[in-house]
Amino acid sequence: MHPSWQAALASARPLLENIEAKLNAHPGEFVPPIHQVMRAFEQPLDDVRVLIVGQDPYPTAGHAIGLSFAVNPDVKPLPRSLKNILIELRDDLGKAVSVGGDLARWSSQGVLLLNRHLTTDLAEAGAHTQIGWADFTDQVITVLNRKLGRKLVAILWGAQAQQLTGALCDCTVLSSAHPSPLSARRGFFGSKPFSRTNQALIQAGEQPIDWSC
Repeated sequence: MHPSWQAALASARPLLENIEAKLNAHPGEFVPPIHQVMRAFEQPLDDVRVLIVGQDPYPTAGHAIGLSFAVNPDVKPLPRSLKNILIELRDDLGKAVSVGGDLARWSSQGVLLLNRHLTTDLAEAGAHTQIGWADFTDQVITVLNRKLGRKLVAILWGAQAQQLTGALCDCTVLSSAHPSPLSARRGFFGSKPFSRTNQALIQAGEQPIDWSC
């Protein structure tokens, strides 16, 4: 964690220590690797301009890297949700994007790629929903809303992410269906989240994101 996040989330330290103890005692393998679990918080809190919320890490070996929806550039084939995100990015902005899908480039520009639950079991999605991550990310959302307010644009894909709408009451919230293959054609495709986010940032006096990846 960047020191600015450590200071803002000081009250969450006992919760994180409890989660860490559960992970250390966990009998099976989990993802992402322990050194990447908090990767979303490497950038300074005050640099955050956009929030994208995922559910939990990809359960496939070698996919989860601690940033929601992101994988390493050498991962082939891409997870289907990420593939759909890149299709919408291309259609929204009208320009080609690389097939690598390196979303870490977004993170360096102030896009917080946050999963609701920061770990899961290898090969089992949603396995860690009861170990305390939701309580922790609730505190993260509260900090973002309080400190950044209207400067922050939150992109909420799917019903689980949209449960955070009320907690982001001071921010600009853009909602649509989830990019997963099960729902992408029910409102994700055509939602134009990238151009709409940049429009909202400009209106708030912020610099737009270069969504190239």
